[in-house]
Amino acid sequence: MHAELVHAFNACINGADLDGLVEMLTEDHRFEDPAGSVVEGLEACREAWRRFFAAFPGYTNTFDRVVVRGDQVVIAGSSAHDEPALSGPALWSAQVREGRLARWSVHLDIPEERERLGL
Repeated sequence: MHAELVHAFNACINGADLDGLVEMLTEDHRFEDPAGSVVEGLEACREAWRRFFAAFPGYTNTFDRVVVRGDQVVIAGSSAHDEPALSGPALWSAQVREGRLARWSVHLDIPEERERLGL
């Protein structure tokens, strides 16, 4: 079930489906990026994703490996976009609560992060 949720969430990212994406988030959703930036709360996350989709049309993620451990999901794959900084290997992690995403984190794909995430 959790693997299906993160795949559906990624389909919304790949299709820039803001409404579909937001339906999968908890009210207190937390987004974390590799630079340490955090966005908290459903409406703040909605606005952050809206801005992201507007700024980077055509951005996509491909998942190569999805590992579920209880309510935690760890994903390895890659991102693609014309902006070089947004293209290449990537890691993500998520926390699922009551069938929704409570947290979505983007990680640098480096050996230390792979080890920390158990990949």
